[in-house]
Amino acid sequence: MTAAAARPAATSPSPVAVLSADDARRIALRAQGLLGAPDRRAGVRGVLRHLGAVQLDTISVLARSHELVAYARLGAVGRPAVESAYWGGGTSFEYWSHAACILPVEEWPLFAFRRRRYRDRGHVWGQQVSPETYRAVLDRLRAEGPLTSTELGGAKKTAEWWDWSDTKIAVERALAFGDVVCTDRRSWKRVYALAEQAVPDALFGQDPSDEECVRTLVAQAGAALGVATRADLLDYHRLRAEQLDPVLADCGLVPVEVAGWGPDGAPAPAWADPAALATAPRGRHRTTLLSPFDSLVWDRPRTERIFGMTHRLEAYTPKHKRVHGYFAMPLLAGGRLVGRVDPAREGRTLVARQVSLDGGRDGGARHVEALATALREAAAWVGCEEVRVGTLHDERLRPALEKLLAER
Repeated sequence: MTAAAARPAATSPSPVAVLSADDARRIALRAQGLLGAPDRRAGVRGVLRHLGAVQLDTISVLARSHELVAYARLGAVGRPAVESAYWGGGTSFEYWSHAACILPVEEWPLFAFRRRRYRDRGHVWGQQVSPETYRAVLDRLRAEGPLTSTELGGAKKTAEWWDWSDTKIAVERALAFGDVVCTDRRSWKRVYALAEQAVPDALFGQDPSDEECVRTLVAQAGAALGVATRADLLDYHRLRAEQLDPVLADCGLVPVEVAGWGPDGAPAPAWADPAALATAPRGRHRTTLLSPFDSLVWDRPRTERIFGMTHRLEAYTPKHKRVHGYFAMPLLAGGRLVGRVDPAREGRTLVARQVSLDGGRDGGARHVEALATALREAAAWVGCEEVRVGTLHDERLRPALEKLLAER
């Protein structure tokens, strides 16, 4: 990093530092908890508090995405410990952030701006229910306590995924509006509770302005990203430009310039967490498989800019059109994304159905050891005793890979 003429970010866009692309990459990795010693004392809840949001998804191949996020940073933390850290303890809640996410309960006041916006719209995803149905759902939760949508009367009218019952529409509307909150799940079903009963009083009573909410969330996103473009900050909690721009100058982030982040490798303006600039990123890089919904890679343009990897989730792509597989997981090693693995489980065997490594002169041979380490550790974490490799992009790598996988 090179220091530049510095004035407060609120009064001038002049960069306080000029970063190389490698500087920015390492800062981003450390900010995401993937460079340096993991904070095992803070554990899974510490990961959630630092990231500010962990995306949820129904797909479960190796494990569900929210479990993979904790595993990537902490290693083989017990899966029951992950679940208990997220749900049932009153320390987190589900809401719409980058997507459907689990969020630290301390962020409840910060999403007041989004709850107000949903109320102003008066509906959720174009769906409506009668005021009577809406009141009936709230009355039942008040009388009986937390319930799933099934316990409320059924989630769907038919077998179609989005053919919700009126009760389900009503309770999801109440969730969006903030009358209801989800702080627990049973068998992967949301458990709905009245927000006034489930959210701590000190947080429930707060009513920050829209500007205060967004300012704090932008600062939080900047800390979780380390260094970010304006587009990156918008994407983290899915903000709109008219929300971000008025607070960007006084949210606590400082303007920097990053070499190689602009078009054709030109420098680009960005914003950084001052704490991220205070010390150079050092420490051990994690070697791990990443969920496609991990916040290190969930923003595809940012992933391409920082790591040079174009990655797309192909779960909803017809099988014959997939390039890397149903749930291809990027392989992180040495602070870079060096390949992809599409995993599956067959009994006590982890199957790497499709594996590709970055090529180069050696066809990816320099990454084989990291790949074997990631596969063995993931297999042990999910209770598998063996690893089998299916399609390998370069069969010349198979003998070395299988030899490493056979080692104990």
